[in-house]
Amino acid sequence: MINPLRGMKDLTFEEARRFEYIVATSSQIARRYGYRYIETPILEETALFKRSVGESSDIVGKEMYQFEDKGGNDVCMRPEGTAGVVRAFISAKLDRQQGKHKFFYYGPMFRYERPQKGRLRQFHQFGCESFGEESVYEDFTLIQMLTQIFDALGIGYTLQINSLGCPTCMPDYRTQLVGFLEGVKGHLCEDCNRRITTNPIRTLDCKNESCQHHLSAAPRITENLCESCQSDFETLQRLLDEAGIAYEVDSNLVRGLDYYSKTAFEFVSDAIGAQSAIAGGGRYDRLVEFLDGKPTPAIGFALGIERIMELVQMPKAPREGYYMGAMTPEALSSILRLAARKRLSDTVTIEYASKGFKSHMKGADKAHARYAVLIGENELKDGTIWIKDMEKNTEETRRVEDGDF
Repeated sequence: MINPLRGMKDLTFEEARRFEYIVATSSQIARRYGYRYIETPILEETALFKRSVGESSDIVGKEMYQFEDKGGNDVCMRPEGTAGVVRAFISAKLDRQQGKHKFFYYGPMFRYERPQKGRLRQFHQFGCESFGEESVYEDFTLIQMLTQIFDALGIGYTLQINSLGCPTCMPDYRTQLVGFLEGVKGHLCEDCNRRITTNPIRTLDCKNESCQHHLSAAPRITENLCESCQSDFETLQRLLDEAGIAYEVDSNLVRGLDYYSKTAFEFVSDAIGAQSAIAGGGRYDRLVEFLDGKPTPAIGFALGIERIMELVQMPKAPREGYYMGAMTPEALSSILRLAARKRLSDTVTIEYASKGFKSHMKGADKAHARYAVLIGENELKDGTIWIKDMEKNTEETRRVEDGDF
């Protein structure tokens, strides 16, 4: 028997229903905020992610599904969604229109890492990307949208926020941080020592307990913000307070890539084991420019669908549609005609084999149908159908003219 590859999983039955529910709920809320659906390719040029995610990141360095295709092109399966949406934004020349554009997406992402609960090699994300709005009010609005999504799905969370500064205040902070790191690098892990020269701010979110102990005295970006960044960060906190959205300021929350600036945020949950991120986002005002587009302010987020599937409080599935069956072989043609008409407006499940009444009732119940429609010898002779409302437990016999029932 051929099984799925390690770290890649089928979505069937209840899991598939949960997946659909998460996507439908998130999409509906995103549309209320003015976001439109966008679809980007799973396969992209590797250069897209090297330039956006960064060659110093673990994603590019260790986790990408990268290969050379038959045309000799260096390609990879997308490890995240933002870069592809930004590329599509530039390809469509929307960066030259100076308008505001908002997109949402969902789909599979691929990273070659050790599979574990909530972390797969093929996983799915739902995300939103907003282009052309530089106001911190947009940062607040995206966070507010995520709180509504999680509230609608019945998921508890803790919101963590930080400011990453901007090109005005980040250089001085980086100099301070590197100076501090050089003094403690003998106590840091191999990854942290590598990041001192490639991406020093990434050391702050190292999960190594020994590193965290020695990094506890590191200078904090929130204590080195310029006037503009400080004002925006204070405004964001005020807006969250006024909206009644609880949050924690985490000065170690980073994105660590050059194009990220100002707001960074994560939603975490301890319901999936150790406290883990279930969604994250931030402002990336320089990414469009990094990918050869016209400078455009932007902010976005992504949530991990597999991360939250077990946490979702699913509503009871209502009975819906019709189950149709024949109690005599001669009635099957009539059932097929009725089903063809009814399928123009509703869902129909057909049992092709002629069966007795009890067997059909079991079939209708298994199909979770709202109505059971049967034709037997008497109905066939009289030009009628027998209908049972499976929810109200009522039944009736009707004459059918032109399939209207």
